[in-house]
Amino acid sequence: MLRGTCQRAGAWLRGLRRGPRGPAENARRGVVSCIDPSMGLNEEQKEFQKVAFNFAAREMAPHMAEWDQKELFPVDMMRKAAQLGFGGVYVRTDVGGAGLSRLDTSVIFEALATGCTSTTAYMSIHNMCVWMIDRFGSEQQRQRLCPPLCAMEKFASYCLTEPGSGSDAASLVTSAVRRQDHYILNGSKAFISGGGEADIYVVMCRTGGPGPRGISCIVVEKGTPGLSFGKKEKKVGWNSQPTRAVIFEDCAVPVANRIGDEGQGFLIAMKGLNGGRINVASCSLGAAHASVVLARDYLKVRKQFGEPLANNQYLQFQLAEMAARLVASRLMIRTAAVALQEEREDAVVLCSMAKLFATDECFAICNQALQMHGGYGYLKDYAVQQYVRDSRVHQILEGSNEVMRMLISRNLLQE
Repeated sequence: MLRGTCQRAGAWLRGLRRGPRGPAENARRGVVSCIDPSMGLNEEQKEFQKVAFNFAAREMAPHMAEWDQKELFPVDMMRKAAQLGFGGVYVRTDVGGAGLSRLDTSVIFEALATGCTSTTAYMSIHNMCVWMIDRFGSEQQRQRLCPPLCAMEKFASYCLTEPGSGSDAASLVTSAVRRQDHYILNGSKAFISGGGEADIYVVMCRTGGPGPRGISCIVVEKGTPGLSFGKKEKKVGWNSQPTRAVIFEDCAVPVANRIGDEGQGFLIAMKGLNGGRINVASCSLGAAHASVVLARDYLKVRKQFGEPLANNQYLQFQLAEMAARLVASRLMIRTAAVALQEEREDAVVLCSMAKLFATDECFAICNQALQMHGGYGYLKDYAVQQYVRDSRVHQILEGSNEVMRMLISRNLLQE
């Protein structure tokens, strides 16, 4: 009897270590769930959502823990993802992008994040950078830079934050002084995802006077003399992507690498971040969805006081609240994504609301799922703790949630 019990327990624990069953597998088993992420999507969206979920289950989830613990940047996997169009999801097709909508993009990143939230978050930043070049770059810049980025033959990093300017991004001091046909860059950027590994750095720097109108956007390519990197940061989560300072010391960059006009950089940066906020919130959705599934499965099999935890009404209510917050977050994100796609006047504030609400709620969902696992949830053998660690930073980056509150209240008080 003991041997049989141990064998069943071993199978159960191995299942939890592998992570949650995906929606595609649930559909094959005839399971329809109130948290089904395909609800409300058209048939085409359901198809590429299925592709993304299957890719996450096959190519990402089995390696998620190793990438985290060994701090590996999974270049080969991302290039496989790019073959499915995930390197330039909302980039135009003439330069290698998939040409999909913001809603489609959210659906894809949510699905991929169930396999590895950290890596998907980097891919979302890469996509944001490629879109900025596609949207604001010249035709020559688009044709030169976008195809290898969409194929993820090259990787991109977004460089806005500095040691002295985080939320107050318009006060950045990295300078770009024009000398004939080059800009000479001096300064540094902090907390740069992909720093040191990326090939293309989309840099916001000061070409004019103080404030946002003095900022321009310049592409700096890896290998440019005067470009260097700080040490690899040791982080709580997001360990499958390197984070370093990016340093410019008399770094000469051709004027031809400027994206848009002089003084347009802050606008370009903010336009990029509107989509970036939807993207990172979608990554939080994926982490939360996976965590709800893990918690549900755990409650069904874990017994205490002679019966499954799933019979405990308090835990049933907790699970119900987690599911409700997950679906509410998804609806907010998808509403904001549609508004952004349609370039509606309320898009910026809806993106801010979605980012604030979803990243806060989804982190709380992941954290509650860990609590439901008890001591097992705190072990690195179990996926739930990684979803907690990887989703926590989403409340800080792409504009902290305090800044989101400022943007929302400012909009309300203008009435």
